[in-house]
Amino acid sequence: MAYEKMRRRAVAQESTTRHPQLKGKLATGVHNGVEMEQWQYEVTSGGRVWYVVDVEHRTLWLKLAGTGHPKQTE
Repeated sequence: MAYEKMRRRAVAQESTTRHPQLKGKLATGVHNGVEMEQWQYEVTSGGRVWYVVDVEHRTLWLKLAGTGHPKQTE
């Protein structure tokens, strides 16, 4: 389900409770030297997937996937 939701996301997507853009210094991430929007998908009550959106290449780059709540957001 997480894969399908991320794969079908719109380029200009609105944040939802379960699928927000990260905030503050985590709002962007860098991939191959390019700064991009960084988003989170809540898979379970603790599990998260973080990814950056490469609009130019129509690609999502996974940055973190875990079963626990990421310490960086505490």
